[in-house]
Amino acid sequence: MKKQTRQVRAGDLLIGGGAPVSIQTMWKKPLPAVAVSDVLLCLGELRAAGCDLVRFAVPDCDSADILGEIARNSPLVISADIHFDYRLALRCLEFPIPKIRINPGNIGEEWKVRDVVAKARDVGACLRIGVNAGSLPRNLRAESNQALALVRAAESEMEILDRLDFRSVVFSLKSSDWETTVAANVAFAERYDFPLHIGVTEAGPLIPGIVKNSLGITSLLDKGIGDTIRVSLSATALDEVRTGIEILNALHLRTNGVRMISCPQCGRATFDVQKFLEDASYLATQEIKRVTVAVMGCVVNGPGEARHADIGITGAGDHVMIFRLGEVIREVAAIDAVSAFREEFEKACARQP
Repeated sequence: MKKQTRQVRAGDLLIGGGAPVSIQTMWKKPLPAVAVSDVLLCLGELRAAGCDLVRFAVPDCDSADILGEIARNSPLVISADIHFDYRLALRCLEFPIPKIRINPGNIGEEWKVRDVVAKARDVGACLRIGVNAGSLPRNLRAESNQALALVRAAESEMEILDRLDFRSVVFSLKSSDWETTVAANVAFAERYDFPLHIGVTEAGPLIPGIVKNSLGITSLLDKGIGDTIRVSLSATALDEVRTGIEILNALHLRTNGVRMISCPQCGRATFDVQKFLEDASYLATQEIKRVTVAVMGCVVNGPGEARHADIGITGAGDHVMIFRLGEVIREVAAIDAVSAFREEFEKACARQP
């Protein structure tokens, strides 16, 4: 059962309080190195893939000003990631950027937090208090129980926010160890009703990172803990979003988009599943109704084993078969596979209620 948390608004995105679990990612490049138009194009692609919010590192004033321009035209909610210099948070809030992430381990004296809170209150922005095991306050770095240290760091920041009567806050407690991350978030959720952003930080490259994030995020969501997620990977932002989508789909927490079935291939395969999936990249979009798609490598694993699929494809020799609910509906030459399948896929989408 989902733990009930208070609701926080970041722009037009609701977090907690019964709102659907949202998906975040982080922009991977320094802002001055990329044209704003290119950033906005990428944000549109991330939105189509199912992303709800993108966080940007803001290490200097130039980056803050560029992010302000992006936020004015962004198809997604924008969050600014601030470390060390509270003045950068104040600058971002002038535009305003609707969500600011600060880290209690490095933001500095309490009066700096007070200034950020006052500005956030004035413009209707929310804060994310991001607590990471790798950047704990000095007095907690020697704590043997890292999960407890993460909770205590969050509580220390919470005391300041309580004194300021500021409640528009999301917390995150992250470690590169997924079990520590789970333990910290469980302990926090037992005590407080702030919405939680969950994920495993510094999880690693694509495959190990997906494994650790899946273990950590799924363990928490299964307990009803977590209002927004990020799958942190040393990979592309699109990889992060797609992995997050798959986690939420597997847990039945998302209802739109493609549910993909594909065979792992073997010596029987005459249809290149991997190549087809690369060519049919449009299947990754989430701006469609719920459709189950099967991409199978041979007739053995074709219509029969995937007979529940709304639309599927397999091949034999230089021909492919497109099937629906186990029945072959079309046969075309292999060279026409991608275009023919797209036509039938769009029909399948149109049939969904």
